[in-house]
Amino acid sequence: MTEPNKPDPAVPPLTTIDDSQRIPRPRQPSAPQAEPIRTTADVPPGAIAAFAIVGLITVVLTLKWGVPKVIDWSHHQDWSWFTQSTATIADPVHAYLTAHTAGLPLTASSAFVIWQGVGIASLTLAWFTGAVGARLTWIAHGVCSVLMVWDASPAAGRPVATALAVLAWTVGSFFALRGLSLRPLINIHNHNHPAR
Repeated sequence: MTEPNKPDPAVPPLTTIDDSQRIPRPRQPSAPQAEPIRTTADVPPGAIAAFAIVGLITVVLTLKWGVPKVIDWSHHQDWSWFTQSTATIADPVHAYLTAHTAGLPLTASSAFVIWQGVGIASLTLAWFTGAVGARLTWIAHGVCSVLMVWDASPAAGRPVATALAVLAWTVGSFFALRGLSLRPLINIHNHNHPAR
């Protein structure tokens, strides 16, 4: 038996090995790769001029022939489906506001314009800025709109009118709530940098 403070003679002494004998071998520098085009200084001036000319010709042709054809096409379409679906949602909201603004200094028409303005503003701000307040306003506007449609629609058409209001709000939410995730965002910062 060995003494407690003496090392076991079966353990070999530590030795330093050369880098070429290390497992895994040290990393070798990779071959240089081509740099991506980052600025207009990297693009030849002739290519920029060609893209500008082609873009200008495309805009002129679109304005000269494309826009009149689209306008002509739209004049020959039956847009009653759009006006009817809009009226299915907007008329009950206007009727609800008319019934519930009695006795207030605010008229039903003013309340309806405010309702439309808040909806458009919250949708636009939520879409372009992603601000939490705008998104919450959009959600509250949608819930209030659906409840007003439910309350003021005729009893026979109440489920269909409410479903159309929910669908319209959902389509708007594709834009207003884009990028919103219910997953928590976890950022891991590694401050333990290896020695070089």
